Amino acid sequence: MQKKHIVTLIPGDGTGPEITEATKRVVEATGVNIEWEIVNAGADVYEKEGTVLPDDVLASLKKNKVGLKGPITTPVGTGFRSVNVAMRKIFDLYACIRPCKSYKGVKSTFEDIDLVIIRENTEDLYAGIEFEQGSADAEKLIDYIEKLSNLKIRKDSGISIKPISVFCSERIIKFAFEFAKKNGRKKVTGVHKANIMKFTDGLFLEIFKKIASQYPDIESEDRIVDNMCMQLVQKPQLYDVLVLPNLYGDILSDLAAGLVGGLGVAPGANIGDDIALFEPTHGSAPKYKGLNKVNPTAQMLSAVMMLRYLGENKCADILENAIAQVIAEGKFVTYDLKPDPSDKSAVGTSQMADAIIEKIKILKNENNIIVR
Repeated sequence: MQKKHIVTLIPGDGTGPEITEATKRVVEATGVNIEWEIVNAGADVYEKEGTVLPDDVLASLKKNKVGLKGPITTPVGTGFRSVNVAMRKIFDLYACIRPCKSYKGVKSTFEDIDLVIIRENTEDLYAGIEFEQGSADAEKLIDYIEKLSNLKIRKDSGISIKPISVFCSERIIKFAFEFAKKNGRKKVTGVHKANIMKFTDGLFLEIFKKIASQYPDIESEDRIVDNMCMQLVQKPQLYDVLVLPNLYGDILSDLAAGLVGGLGVAPGANIGDDIALFEPTHGSAPKYKGLNKVNPTAQMLSAVMMLRYLGENKCADILENAIAQVIAEGKFVTYDLKPDPSDKSAVGTSQMADAIIEKIKILKNENNIIVR
C-alpha cells in the first residue's frame, strides 16, 4: 500500500493561491498519496487576524514536518522583517537549497547548467544584530570597538555585526557534502572572503577544509566570493554544489537563477533537522493577483524537490519531466516563457497546469505506474 503523506500547504497571497492551486493539481496527478492540510499566512491573514503568521500555521508545520508554501507578502509594521525569515528562525531551517538548472525552451544565455546553491540560513550579517545610527547603543559600541581594537569608526555610522560560528558552519558544510553524496554530485565548492575577513570567513574556510577531508570521494575546492561571481558568469558549467554563508548565498543564488532564465524557474527549499519547507524563490506579484497569468514553474519545481524529500522519486521524476516537456514545446506556457512575451498564444497559470497534467498521464503510462 502506498505511503500516505500529510503535508502543510500554505497558499500565500498575491498570486500565491493561483500558482499553489496549479501546483497542487499537478502533484496529485502524479498519483502520490498526499493529504493537504491547508493553513494561511501573509498579508490577507493580517487584515483579518492581526498577524501575518498565525499559530495554526506553526502548529501544522510542527506536526506534519513538511510544508509547501506559495509566495507571501509581508506587510510593513508587523514586527517581522519577513514571514519567510521568521519561519526559518522559529524552526531552525538552517539550510537553504536553490537548484539552478537549464530547461530547454527557457530564454537564457547559457545551456546545460545544473548547479545547486546551499546557503547557511541563520547567521552572518542576516542574523539581524544591528545598531541604528545615532542611537545610544551604537555610540557605546563604537566607543568600545575603538578601545578594543584601536580602529576608528565614524560616529555617524550604523553598525551590523557578522557572527560566523563553528557549529553553524559545520552543519551547513556537512549538509552540502551529504547532499552531494546522496544526489550523485561530484564536487562541492566553498565560497568565502577569507582573504579579508580572516576571523569569520576564515573560520568558515577552515571548517570547510576540515569537513572536505572527510569526503575523499567528492572533489572539493574553495573560491573567493568576488572571483566566484566572475566564474559563474564566464564558465558556470564547471560548478556543481556551492556552499556559502548567508549573505553570499543570497546574492549568488539570484545570480545563478539569472543564468538559467530567472526566478520564474527557480525553486527553493529551507530545511532543518526535522522540518522542511518548500517554496518558490520569487515574490507574490500582487499586481497580477487573480489574473490567471503568472508562471507556476518555480512553485511546481519546488514541489518536485518536496517529492524527492518524501522519497517519492518516481513521482518527482515524472512531474519534472512533464514540466520540462511542456516548456520545451512552448505551446501551452505563460507569457514570460514565450520568445515574445506579447505573444497572444500564451496561456494562463491554470491552462499550463492542464498541459502538464496531460503530459503526466502519458509519462505514467510509459512508466507503468498504477493510478490510485
